[in-house]
Amino acid sequence: MILRVYPEHRFEATIRLLDSLARALKAHFMIATILIFTCASACWAQAPFTLEQIMSFSFPSELVAASHGNRVAWVFDAKGVRNVWVADGPDFAHTARQITHFSADDGQPIASLRLTPDGKTAVFAVGSELNDAQESANPASWTNAPKQQVFAIDVDARNASPRLLGDMNCTDEDCEDIKISPNGQWAVWPAKKKLWIASIDGKQQAKELAFVHGDANDPQWSPDGQHIAFVSDRGSHSFIASYDFGGNSVRYVAPSVDKDSMPRWSPDGKSLVFVRTAGEEHKLPLIPIRPKPWSIWVADTGTGVARELWHSGDRPDDSLPELTEGASLNFAADGRIVFASEQDGRNHLYSIAVGGGPATLLTSGDFDVEDVTLSADKRSILYSSNQDDTDRRHLWSVDIAGAPPQRLTGGETIEWSPVQTGDGKVILCLGSSATSPAMPYEITAKGREMIATQALSSDFPAGSLVVPKQVIFRSEDGVTLHGQLFMPPNVNGKVPGLVFMHGGPMRQMLLGFHYMDYYHNAYAENQYLASRGYAVLSVNYRLGIMYGRSFREAPNTIWRGAEEYKDIVAAGKYLQSLPEVDGSRIGLWGGSYGGFLTAMGLARDSELFKAGVDFHGVHDWSVFLTERPYFGNLALRPPDADAAVKLAWESSPDAYVEKWKSPVLLIHGDDDRNVPFSQTGDLAQRLRKQHVQFEQLILPDEIHGFLMWKSWLRAYSATADFFDATLKRPQ
Repeated sequence: MILRVYPEHRFEATIRLLDSLARALKAHFMIATILIFTCASACWAQAPFTLEQIMSFSFPSELVAASHGNRVAWVFDAKGVRNVWVADGPDFAHTARQITHFSADDGQPIASLRLTPDGKTAVFAVGSELNDAQESANPASWTNAPKQQVFAIDVDARNASPRLLGDMNCTDEDCEDIKISPNGQWAVWPAKKKLWIASIDGKQQAKELAFVHGDANDPQWSPDGQHIAFVSDRGSHSFIASYDFGGNSVRYVAPSVDKDSMPRWSPDGKSLVFVRTAGEEHKLPLIPIRPKPWSIWVADTGTGVARELWHSGDRPDDSLPELTEGASLNFAADGRIVFASEQDGRNHLYSIAVGGGPATLLTSGDFDVEDVTLSADKRSILYSSNQDDTDRRHLWSVDIAGAPPQRLTGGETIEWSPVQTGDGKVILCLGSSATSPAMPYEITAKGREMIATQALSSDFPAGSLVVPKQVIFRSEDGVTLHGQLFMPPNVNGKVPGLVFMHGGPMRQMLLGFHYMDYYHNAYAENQYLASRGYAVLSVNYRLGIMYGRSFREAPNTIWRGAEEYKDIVAAGKYLQSLPEVDGSRIGLWGGSYGGFLTAMGLARDSELFKAGVDFHGVHDWSVFLTERPYFGNLALRPPDADAAVKLAWESSPDAYVEKWKSPVLLIHGDDDRNVPFSQTGDLAQRLRKQHVQFEQLILPDEIHGFLMWKSWLRAYSATADFFDATLKRPQ
């Protein structure tokens, strides 16, 4: 007999149902029936808010400050409608205003927001990068293909409309890199493997800056605006190049067989600093993970002569840091260069004199530095870290000469993306908390003050959200793991449990709304699932950030053994150990790398994980190895190619489909530029052959991180409904 008890049943009807069952069933069945009813009642508690309400925030990004004055700008994404906002000091809260007026959830993101030095004009890109078919993302399925384009808008002009500067049409996901000249008259950006330049007044549309072999990227204006340094990537090697507006040729700085990157001008324009790593070497074995030593070079821009200023060691911890990416290198004031290094196992900041000498450690301790930016006078560094608060972010400032860091924010809030106004008077940031979504803030002596409060949704259910609890537990092989536990309010009886895994895998989930839009959404979904009666454990498994390099670069992980999956099993068992959780009803969900781990859980441990929702996950690692260009070339083929393919297959969910028993919901956009859509299509065919129950939600023309708000609503609504059907309704 199937008993379904829904919250809309009246109490009297429920009593009549139980009375009828009591008369019909034998006495020894009554205890089981009552237990089923009790569990179902607890699990089917009415959610206090809707998915639309918890997703009604305006997510801020791209916070920037003009280099002169006190104007800042950012982008708000309100239910998929993206617009540029600005605010002026000293009264940022009352001057915050919207300057563009886009009105549709059309899937066209705004990126690379910049202000001219005087703050009078905002420049930004609209649209997504190109896919392999040279098409910009079109999740709204328009009949006319969208383009990725660069626009400028005059901030103070009444009823101003954005003016087109040119098409961007970039093929690299991280290519939205507009740079504005020091005089505010020109914008340059990389696209189609070249650099393009346009006048910001719109009178001279974009044109190719110069013919240069290779892929040109990371343009950097010299302080006098007469040169642009950039990276010329040639595949096996890369050069630092410099374009001279007064010349007719491109100059290369200390060209070598190695890979040069991150060009940075000194404030006086007399020096150019850059990073050098080893060039490409053929026939290296694939399975061993090798350190990636690096060095800092500085060139005299007058003579072109370059010299090595600093070099790392050759241990794994000495490898080029990935956590701060392009922010790992800054040319500060007083002839000092600031860089990030993980030489002590943690991502910390150092400074060194351009003339040489030992590097000075600026930050130290059992934490990692993430966001890094120079102050307005270039004499200090503003940064975010998890110092003294492992699973949050707060802001700090440190003098480039080495004085002790100063805390700027703290408490049970989260802050990121610090900027200082050009006049050096105010620091602003983006921030959130456990129950309030991300918003822009001004840092004051009292803490932080929200600006642009008019963008807050009156429908957002802040008062109904739970505060996740930090939990710490261990995997079977002794790795210490951190997680955030969302317990449903007013629990009566045992509830089903869910494990959530982030993607990346270089990510960390926090004790509040996340600083990335993808995980800001996921945090909202976990709150929604908790409100519907699920205990949700978001686990920061090994490979994630902010717990040290040894945790992030753990051995025998990803396609080399997938040992991080042990952490997911540990999370499932932790949920089973909670007295409020029904250990026989544990599910899991996640996207991208989290989708991979979802599939691993269902394929390898269907007895533990009874259902899962897999967002655009990886299901066969071996495909990514065999698709490499050199794999079919015997002259370049790695000596352990066959062993690597075998190991990658054995580290994949597809290898365990024969053991897969639990139902799954597969969600994927078919224009995914990160994980091929074929990974989900192939898995679906394998599941069919094994007669495994699966459902699918396919989003035509959507990309990896869904661009439309309505896509997130569809996916998250389907997720909640699927878990209700598989984990709540007793059979």
